[in-house]
Amino acid sequence: MVQLAPDRALVATTDFFTPIVDDAEAWGAIAAANALSDLYAMGATPTVALSLVGWPRERLPFALLGEVLRGAAGVAAEAACPIVGGHSIDAAEPFFGLVAIGEAHPGRLLTLAGARAGDRLVLTKPLGTGLVATAHKRDLVAPDGPELAAAIRAMRTLNAPASRAALAHGVRAATDVTGFGLLGHLHNLLRESGVAAEVEAGRLPMLPGARELAARGAVPGGTRRNLEAAAEFTAWADAVDEATRWVAVDAQTSGGLLLAVPAAELDALLADLGGGAVAIGRVTAGPAGRIAVRA
Repeated sequence: MVQLAPDRALVATTDFFTPIVDDAEAWGAIAAANALSDLYAMGATPTVALSLVGWPRERLPFALLGEVLRGAAGVAAEAACPIVGGHSIDAAEPFFGLVAIGEAHPGRLLTLAGARAGDRLVLTKPLGTGLVATAHKRDLVAPDGPELAAAIRAMRTLNAPASRAALAHGVRAATDVTGFGLLGHLHNLLRESGVAAEVEAGRLPMLPGARELAARGAVPGGTRRNLEAAAEFTAWADAVDEATRWVAVDAQTSGGLLLAVPAAELDALLADLGGGAVAIGRVTAGPAGRIAVRA
């Protein structure tokens, strides 16, 4: 973040990755939504973006790249954030993403350090994109099945409404849930805020089939590493089964926002977001970064 004036700050971020789904247009849309998510997690409004492309020109047609760019442009247009240029290179494997630039008020930024004991934890998208994507690669879900369709729909959805609602209802702390999974990103927020948290496993929103796919072993390597890391800061209730633990640490792509919401604002914020957000726990006084997961 760079402060340009007393009421104006510039926020910049970048993210890119290799294909997560077979549909090129969907991949472009997901990559764009994922890159813009970092801005929304800080309470910033995207203004302009640049594309980052790696393309194996000898193996894949440029028409396919056009589909990727079309998907990204559609999501960027929805965010009122034009993609005005970018850079491309020849690469052994395709990758795509954005440099995303936005603006925010310096005094209204959402940060990792603003959570307070008593805040309610709200998650704005269901978990399980890593599990579903891995199951798709292993042919455990149909390419046209409901599990993959729901995951793509969630990943390409912008976090703009959640960011606006957070600012409108006095939220001070937020993060987007991506590669470190729900518990990893929550741990970072709690550590920076000097507080702990309780999470209710039974309230975690999950994509269709995510828990069942975890039970069948469709667990990506990043999710496995996340569960190992979570052992250092998480106390699991005995009644929380293994499949639910996998979902709680699943490495997400373009996941939702995790918000620490003042208790008095919880009902109003949830009403603003309709059925797309779920209260999953609370911030507590305790050792910084510690998480208790209840059944």
